[in-house]
Amino acid sequence: MAFRRGRRIALDIGSVRIGVAQCDPDGILATPLTTVYRRDGDERALTELHALIAEHEPIEIITGLPTSLDGQQRASAAAARSFAQVLAGQTDIPVREVDERFTTTQAHGMLQSAGRSSRQRREIVDSVAAVMILQAAIDQEKRTGQPAGSPIATTEEP
Repeated sequence: MAFRRGRRIALDIGSVRIGVAQCDPDGILATPLTTVYRRDGDERALTELHALIAEHEPIEIITGLPTSLDGQQRASAAAARSFAQVLAGQTDIPVREVDERFTTTQAHGMLQSAGRSSRQRREIVDSVAAVMILQAAIDQEKRTGQPAGSPIATTEEP
């Protein structure tokens, strides 16, 4: 199977913020798109994400699954999966989850190396982490010919 042409959106789902990234239809470059805040509740965040999905028309949505160092899925992974399941239940766009160990840590390191202060990093670190998740998924599909990660089972409840 060859690389599937089409835009993709990636989400780094956190308890406070959701980083959003996108790639071009040829999967050449993943770029930060925005950060969606969850402080106003998940329904508001889901509404914002649906607007982004409608605007960018991705062929799939990639979500990061924050797995711990020992490979176990802790509370943050369960919360991210739960949110992704709700999103998957509200859209006809396929949603896939991929292991995202260290992406936020790597994003902080990259931004610090680029001279960003702690305050500046906080505002964009999640979208940079989403870029890392998306670029890894694109690279894996190009290498293997198979979509990265696993499909998300859907849940309709927010």
